[in-house]
Amino acid sequence: METNLPPLITEMLKPGFYPHPVIEPIELVQTHVSYVLLTGNYAYKLKKNVNFGFLDFSTLEKRKHFCEQEFSLNQRGAGELYLEVLPITLSDKNLEHKYQLNGTGEAVEYTVKMVQFPQECLFSEMFANDKLQESDLEKLGQVVAEYHAKSITNDHIRSFGEVEQVQTAFNDNYAQTSKYIDADGPQTHEQFLATKSYTDQFFAEHPALFKSRIDHNYIRECHGDLHLRNIALYHDKIMLFDCIEFNEPFRFVDVMYDVAFTVMDIEARGRKDLGNAFLNAYVEQTGDYEGLQILPLYLSRQAYVRAKVTSFLLDDPSIPETVKEEARQTASDYYYQSWEYTKPKEGKIILMCGLSGSGKSTTAKYLARQIGAIHLRSDAVRKHLAGIPLLARGGDEIYTKEMTEKTYSRLLELGVKLAGQGWNVILDAKYDREVLRKQAIAQATQKDIPIQIINCTAPVEVIQERLKNRTGDIADATVDLLPSQIKQFEPFTQEEEPYITIVDTTQPLLGNW
Repeated sequence: METNLPPLITEMLKPGFYPHPVIEPIELVQTHVSYVLLTGNYAYKLKKNVNFGFLDFSTLEKRKHFCEQEFSLNQRGAGELYLEVLPITLSDKNLEHKYQLNGTGEAVEYTVKMVQFPQECLFSEMFANDKLQESDLEKLGQVVAEYHAKSITNDHIRSFGEVEQVQTAFNDNYAQTSKYIDADGPQTHEQFLATKSYTDQFFAEHPALFKSRIDHNYIRECHGDLHLRNIALYHDKIMLFDCIEFNEPFRFVDVMYDVAFTVMDIEARGRKDLGNAFLNAYVEQTGDYEGLQILPLYLSRQAYVRAKVTSFLLDDPSIPETVKEEARQTASDYYYQSWEYTKPKEGKIILMCGLSGSGKSTTAKYLARQIGAIHLRSDAVRKHLAGIPLLARGGDEIYTKEMTEKTYSRLLELGVKLAGQGWNVILDAKYDREVLRKQAIAQATQKDIPIQIINCTAPVEVIQERLKNRTGDIADATVDLLPSQIKQFEPFTQEEEPYITIVDTTQPLLGNW
């Protein structure tokens, strides 16, 4: 049993405390702000008597309030898991047990009662056990997109997206970690100064970006702590639980704040490809491609937040020394990751080229995972422009010449903008007309952005079979369109040849080309 535990927690580790059967031994999980007791069918979460400034659980009244907030707010992403808020009272009848769960005496503490699900349902455990698949992250991207679409916003919430508000939150993080900046770590002076300089410069140079995020209602009541330990696959449903309840500035945030937490956590575990799968699924679902401009700022912040909260464990007397040593190294790794996100990067543009069914999107997805690229599919961009759901079949009105021109214009606009800010961007469309390819080459050249054309090929009979069997995809092209596409495809010119790589998509996809 752990030492230095409060008497209540010590008693809650005993089976007799509970009015229901338990599985022994009862397991205790601690964070810097909570105790969680795992009893078998149910988990009980209590808030620690702490005040970190950004979080204040220092009175019983506040702990009760935030238990109720936690129960209410988590109905959005995991309502099936959150059962009720219960008082813990002093027992005047049972001499063996000083405390009583949901008793009639004076309340001395409060707990959130939850369904206890197997720990292997956590995305973090699935990852550790090599069971987290690319498809799980793509589905997560869609779930988070739906979560954000349903999240509320209003003038008060939007006010938290103002530059001054956001910068204050960053500076608070820096101030709260000042005691951990030392030559021996976990944070170094060099990393701290470079990280802070980057964020200061970002706020100074991009006020219009922050205003745009407010104007387009991307500041919402979000989750606020969306890392893999707060995501579970339970009863075949992805659940987003344990959202931020204790601090409005951590919850009333840009949707990219949530996205960044998930991407950062996956990348911290060494799987940038899975982070890329989640990110591309999210932005394709939402159409929030401009949000990628602000994402690096929040990636750095979220790594810094994890470094900060991990550093707090170093000061907790109830945490064993062996755990503190591990926490010191973990915090150091997160501080480094936060700094890494601030380094300048050179982006590039890749044009996918080929007939419908030639394997462009499959090739583009593979390549996106390899090089961390943003995969912009013309089918998604077209439907976002038309204002129809991605899986809805588009009518003739979204395939007019005018709409096609708008789609390619939007693709190129995004490609140039994002590549100019350090992203690798894959523009996934037929690019069957010479003028479209020339425009892309000209704009990339003008902006000194590297550009490449990947021409996907396959025998006509293979393409026909792929189009016949295509299901569950956002693309609308059918096999009857193939003859006209072949006829309309304009051959590459001599000027285009240096940019072209030909990929036979009937062969295994290998290399980065």
